[in-house]
Parts: sequence; C-alpha cells; structure tokens
Amino acid sequence: MNINDKIKELRKLMAEKGLDMYIEPSADPHQSEYLADHFMTRAFITGFTGSAGTALITDKEAILWTDGRYFIQAENQIRDNEFKLYRMNTPGYPSLHEWLEENVSEGSTIGLNGNIFSQGAVEKIEEKLQEKNISIHDKDDLIGRIWNDRPELSLKEAFRLKEEYSGKSTYEKLQDVRKEMEKKKATHFVLGSLDDIAWLYNIRGWDVENNPVVISYALISMEYAILFVDERKISESVKNDLFDTGVVLADYESISKHLEDLSKDSTVILQKDRINRSLYNSIPKECRIIDSENMTTKMKGIKNTTEIENQKEAYIKDCVALTSFFHWLENEMEIRDITEVSAAEKLLKFRMEQQGFIQPSFRTIAAYGPNAAMMHYSPSKSSCARLEKRGLFLVDSGGQYYDGTTDITRTVALGELNEQEKRDFTLVLKGQINLLSARFLQGTSGHVLDILARQPLWNEGIDYKSGTGHGVGYLLNVHEGPHRIATAPNNVAMEPGMIVTIEPGVYREGMHGIRTENVVVVKDDIENEWGKFLNFELLSYCYIDRDCIIPEMLSEQEKIWLDQYHSNVFEKLKDRLSDEVRDWLKAKTKPISTN
Repeated sequence: MNINDKIKELRKLMAEKGLDMYIEPSADPHQSEYLADHFMTRAFITGFTGSAGTALITDKEAILWTDGRYFIQAENQIRDNEFKLYRMNTPGYPSLHEWLEENVSEGSTIGLNGNIFSQGAVEKIEEKLQEKNISIHDKDDLIGRIWNDRPELSLKEAFRLKEEYSGKSTYEKLQDVRKEMEKKKATHFVLGSLDDIAWLYNIRGWDVENNPVVISYALISMEYAILFVDERKISESVKNDLFDTGVVLADYESISKHLEDLSKDSTVILQKDRINRSLYNSIPKECRIIDSENMTTKMKGIKNTTEIENQKEAYIKDCVALTSFFHWLENEMEIRDITEVSAAEKLLKFRMEQQGFIQPSFRTIAAYGPNAAMMHYSPSKSSCARLEKRGLFLVDSGGQYYDGTTDITRTVALGELNEQEKRDFTLVLKGQINLLSARFLQGTSGHVLDILARQPLWNEGIDYKSGTGHGVGYLLNVHEGPHRIATAPNNVAMEPGMIVTIEPGVYREGMHGIRTENVVVVKDDIENEWGKFLNFELLSYCYIDRDCIIPEMLSEQEKIWLDQYHSNVFEKLKDRLSDEVRDWLKAKTKPISTN
C-alpha cells in the first residue's frame, strides 16, 4: 500500500468516527524522541522517516511539519505523495497551532491517539481553540488499524547497570527523589519517560534501537517504588536486585489501574509534556496535580564523578576507533570502491574492537558531498553515494559503552577542495574554538552561549537551522535534557557535571555539509569578587582535518588552540594505536603553521 492509499484508508476511518481531522505526532506512550519500530506511525502514514515531525490529515489536505534538520530529507521523501511540507520556524509557514486557529471550524472534532499524545500537547490544542467549541476524540489508534504488518515490541531481557558504572545506587537515587517530593508536598511521582526510568532504577534494555531503555512506567511514593514492565523481559536476578533496592515489579498495563486506585486526597507530581493523555486521565479528578519537569531529568543530566571519569575513557576508546577508521579510509580509497554504507559498516567494526562497546548510539550519518547538506541523512544499501577522491565526507557517529555514550562528528577532505568548502570549514572551526574556549558566569544558559559558536558564521551572513549542542546520556539516549545550547530560549543554567555537545555547521543544499562536533563536560573554573565562573573540559579527542582549513583565516590564538588540541589528541591516543596508525596520526596533528 503506497502512502496515498494509506491516506485514503485513514480518511475512511475518520469518516466512520465523525472526525474532521486526525493528528499524528512522532511519539510513543513515553514521549520518546527515538521510537521502537512498533510506534513509527507518523513515518508509516507520511513516508518521512526523520525522528521529528507531526502529520495532520483532513478530508482534503495532508500536511507534515518538521524542523530545519529535516527540510531536505522530508521534501525528498514526500515528493511523490499527497503530503505538503510545512517548515517549522520558517516565515511563510504557519505552525501547527497557527494552522489550527486559522482553519478549524466551530464545533469540529479533532481525532488523535491518546496513548501517544502527551497531556500537555492536548491541553495546548484545547487552549488555542477554546473559543471554537471543539471536541477531542482520543480513544482510537486509527493508523494502527490500517498498519497490517506492524512490528512487534521487543522481548529481549533487560540488564542492570552496576554501581561501578552508575556511580550511585537505586536506593540512593530514590532517597533523592523522595526528598524532592517532600519539598513539593507530593505523595506520588508518576514517571513515563524511558531514559529517566532507566537512570533511576539502574536498568538498561534493548527496546529501542540504539537507545538502551526498557519500555516501562514508574510510580514512586514515600513507601514504595514500582516498575511497570513486561515481566518476560526481567530475569530473576534483575528482579531480585531491584527488590533489594526497594523496587517491586508490576505488569506494564496495570499502571492505569494503580493510578485509578489512588486516594482522592493524593498529590501527584508529573510532567504533562512527558505523560500520555490516556494515562493522565486514569488519575482521579479529585487528586491534586503538580505539573513540573521530572525531577529525575536534572538529576540525570548532572553526571557524578564516576560517570564523568568513565565517560572520559569511553571517548578515548571511541576516538581510537575513529582514528583507525580515517586511516583505513585514506588508504583503502586508493585500492577499492567505498560507499557511504560500506564506510559506516567499517567504522562499526572498529568500534566493536573496543572493550565495553555495546552498540551504536544512533544510526551513523556517513554523508558524502551534497548528501551531507541533509543534517540527519542516513545512507542505505539501496541509496547511497560512492566516495570519490575529491570533496568532503561528513561522519557523525557514536557508541554505547558500559563507560558511557559517545557522539562525535568529523568532516574530512577526500581529495581536492574548492575555496568555498575550505572557507565554510574554517568558519565552522572558528565557531567551535570560540565556544570551547568560553569562560562564563554561573547561571548562564546555553541560550546565551549559543552566539559564540554562530558569530563567525553570522559575520559572513551564514547560519545553520539546528541547535549548537545537546546533553548526552550515560549509556542512555544520545540526546538528553534539560540543558542545551541553541538560539531557542532555554533558561536551564549550565552546571558542573553537565555533558553537552558543541557542533556548529554549514549546510549548502546540493553542494556540501560541514559539521565539527566535540563533547565537553561543564566544570568549575574560577571564583572571585564578581562571582563563580565555569568553563568546558573536552572529552573527545579526534584530529581535525588540517587539509580543510585556510590558516590565514585563523587568529594566532585560534592557531595556538588548534595546535594544543592536536598535541593532546596525539598524546591521549598514541599508546592505543598500531605503529602505522600512530605515525599517520602524528602527521595529521602537526602544528597548523607547518601546513
């Protein structure tokens, strides 16, 4: 069934239910960014496979909203079907809520799946349309009804993360959570976000590709802590470990009944944007609700000393793999054809040689030439480019290790570059150095810091339509909050222990894409009469291709920074490389003045 046939089938069901429109977000019951195949309903109905987007279907229109990371990809993937692309945060394109305000008629009925739509998202729609007397029909998964070969959910066994990696026991984490509950006078804490649950209970699993989480819910009171999960995924040893730390198991589906049975004088703390509507509606109406960011999100975002030290080791391993890969690539291109896919497969093999490697942390973006202009491009065997000895090759990749989660991007020259390619690369590098070198006052948010990475590009009238940095989990999701570095407002202050990426870029459609990404941990710097200052400590050490740089565009201070960085790269990696790769890296990390 092609996409247009799927739209026709959906419209038949909409007519049966009396729906004027149906909205399908990229979501699962836990409001995850990355989804198990079973929950990729928005991708199923639109044909667009990016991780972020919302589809809206009426009897006459089919619209897809997505953000700047995916504009090119979405245009390509929906070109032959009825969907129209509405570019988020772009002049001339209304947002979903603006479109609803303009187009929804009085008394309309809006259909959505309450099992995957967050309570917060539904309330925003109701607020925007409060004068139009709309109805929300949230009881049916209509797209699920037309998806005949829908993938099943995983039943692979979960595993415990030992304290030598987590740095803190589940018992201690639950104590911290209960202290926060006590401050807020809450009797219960409902948790639906999978990475928060995995962090709190020190469990990891295989339920979402590249994201080692377990599909589950958590309910915590002052007396008990419950993990709602398909118990077929929990071994007896894991069950006993959980019980020893104060956690009992219950069936995944029974969370609704537990909430329905809460005492009417309960005070429940939850995050409406991270709890699905169906679950929210299970809570007795008489209960007091505190809508607040999950307290576990910030706890998880500030890494403890054990996690940070382990994470440093993970990046050394990861950069050894990357260095070995780029050495292989440079030599093998002389003797054989290499595609984006075969390059990504080889990089995975180098990672698999590292002790403690588990799986990739996301699908490798191996993008040659114009393909790299799609920020989240992912090659496939049926559609990928052959690498040639000219132009730029972008590799954004990462790994899941027991030591932590990695994410790093390098763009390298495969041969001769033109002036614009080198100029763009150098501007990106200048932005990278500018932000990496920053000292900033305690309380500063990533929203304020973002300009430091963009300024060299803005000076040339260039921008990139994505954030500059995101938090990274510990053997968890590669994208993690609450902090980020972006132009979009975000009042979360950077705090010591937060790990964040720094990844400015330039993306020219039909030409090339360039991104240089390093990962840092926020740490204390100096304290004086003007306050406490913080800075960044680098975690990732992989060479930056000097063949892509115009040295004359760098200031003397930037050259000093680059030379010192390359000196550190060589010293940290040399003892873990073969003699051949070590000699090759020595040449790659020569001072920029010797170019």
